[in-house]
Amino acid sequence: MWNKHTDLLQNCLNSLEVECKPEFNTTCDQAFEFWKEKTVEIRSNGNIIYLVGNGASASMASHISADLAKNAHVHTQVFTDLALITALANDISFDQVFVEPLRRRLTPSDMLVAISSSGNSPNVVNACRFASEQGASVVTLTAMAPTNKMRQIGDLNFWLPAETYGMAETGHACILHYWMDSVSVNNI
Repeated sequence: MWNKHTDLLQNCLNSLEVECKPEFNTTCDQAFEFWKEKTVEIRSNGNIIYLVGNGASASMASHISADLAKNAHVHTQVFTDLALITALANDISFDQVFVEPLRRRLTPSDMLVAISSSGNSPNVVNACRFASEQGASVVTLTAMAPTNKMRQIGDLNFWLPAETYGMAETGHACILHYWMDSVSVNNI
C-alpha cells in the first residue's frame, strides 16, 4: 500500500504543469527560477509576499509564511486571525475575507501566493483577481480539474493532476518547500 501511494505521489509530481503569463508553457525549472528571482527582488526591495488558502491550504500558507520569514528573510503575511476572518465574513462576505485586507495593504510590487486544491474557492479566486488587477505578482497552486478558475489568473500557475485532497495538499507542500528552500539565505 505504502509503495503504491508514494508511486502515485511521484507520478503526480512528475506530471506537474506550469504556465506563465503571457500565455505560454514553461519548464518546471524555468518556472521555479522565475519565482526565485521575483522573490529575491521582493526581499531586496522590502516588499511583501501574501499567502492565502482555506483549510489545509490556509495551514500551508501559514507554515510557508513562517519558513520564508525565518529562512529566507522575506516579509510575509497571512490572514489567519480568527477575529479578522469572522468579522469580514459576517459584516461583508466570506468570499471577500482575503480581498478586504489586501485592498488596504497590497501594492503592485508585492506578491500573492494562492493555494487551493480545487482552484475554485471563491474567496481565493477573488483574492487572485484583485491582486492581478492591482498589478501585483500572482502565483497559484491548484489541483483537481485542469480548467479551474485560479489556473487562468496567475502570472505563474502550478497545477497538479491530483484527484484527492491528500495528494493535492502533499504535492503543494512539496512545491512550496522547494521554492522556500531555493530562496533560503543559506542557499544563496
